[in-house]
Amino acid sequence: MDLLPFTDAHAVTVAGRPSAQEAPLWCGRREFPVPARTITDRQRDEDARAHVLVEDEEPVGHGEPWFDAEEDEIELARIIVAPAVRGRGLGRVLVRRLLAQALGAGLHDVFLRVHPDNGTALRRYRSARFVPVDTDLAESGNEAQPVDHVRLRHDTEASGTRADAPPHMRTRCESQQQVPGPLHET
Repeated sequence: MDLLPFTDAHAVTVAGRPSAQEAPLWCGRREFPVPARTITDRQRDEDARAHVLVEDEEPVGHGEPWFDAEEDEIELARIIVAPAVRGRGLGRVLVRRLLAQALGAGLHDVFLRVHPDNGTALRRYRSARFVPVDTDLAESGNEAQPVDHVRLRHDTEASGTRADAPPHMRTRCESQQQVPGPLHET
């Protein structure tokens, strides 16, 4: 399994992943099906570096690390796993690899925003050591959002990873990390 940079060729596949009910939870769009441009347009921003998780040459997962060097943070966004492979732990692998990239970039904080109606994703991220941020930070992060998302921060202390550790010490072996199963929203 490989984590590869997203290309425009992946857009139709990725945009077709969420169901009509999942689309607003995943990307905030009420349009269904989700237009491929929803995915490709965000990739034009320098701070977005989407990736696909590929198994047997097929993209099975997608996630977008959004870098903010000014704020010394990164947000893991638009995480989704193909419906046909959910329940196999691929979301766990995807989040683990995106998290390793985020910490490897040397940014201090790793965040997620989750739609408040996406209880499954909230439970899984919390089990992956993402914890709710304080009220002020949550409110400031929701100022431009159409919905007040639940904002979570990765607890690097609890997970045994530290953003200020040397690069080779920032992540633990995949078999030791306890990251949840399939995730389908941020």
